[in-house]
Amino acid sequence: MNASISPMNVPTPLPPPAPVQQLHHYAYRAKDAEETRHFYEDILGLPLYHIIQSDYVPSTGEYCPYTHFFFRLQDGSFIAFFDLGDDEAALPSPNTPLWVNHISFRVNTEAELEAMKARLQADGVEVLGVTDHHIFKSIYFFDPNGVRLELTAQLADEFEMLKESKTAHARLAEWTTRKQQWRKDKAAGQTAGALKPQQNDRPEFGGKSTA
Repeated sequence: MNASISPMNVPTPLPPPAPVQQLHHYAYRAKDAEETRHFYEDILGLPLYHIIQSDYVPSTGEYCPYTHFFFRLQDGSFIAFFDLGDDEAALPSPNTPLWVNHISFRVNTEAELEAMKARLQADGVEVLGVTDHHIFKSIYFFDPNGVRLELTAQLADEFEMLKESKTAHARLAEWTTRKQQWRKDKAAGQTAGALKPQQNDRPEFGGKSTA
């Protein structure tokens, strides 16, 4: 007896992914709204653009009074913050180095990068860099909430970046294959250290992290 396939069992085709146009906003916790406003608006030049205040969180329904405020970038995207009214900053992740989690903003030229470095230092902000990443140059610093920020001046044009994109999948696939073997070796007690990348794109830094 042949089994028939019921229309109920036929999977419905998924719609294609919607074109993701740009970053809308990235949100962090802020210890103090005015301190954060001064940093982002007065020093970095990002205008305060929108505020949402409520006692309850719309997505979860939980009670947690907040002031949610947004600073606008030139492309219309935002960086946003939550002041929860308790003067507490977000704690750093205990298993992640402070330089890993960060957000980078692009400026147009190296001269603008240097100008922003001068503005930050004039306000007492410690700045690292200018760091040369070959395809772009960057400076690094922390905002008043402990969020690590990067300002980047792009050096490579769209054709150079397109060339880079053509090898990205192959390089990541190689990393994934090596990591699968590393997991097996670790489970067997044959390695204790972290997996190193298959190549070093920044040998001039002598092993120091440049992320």
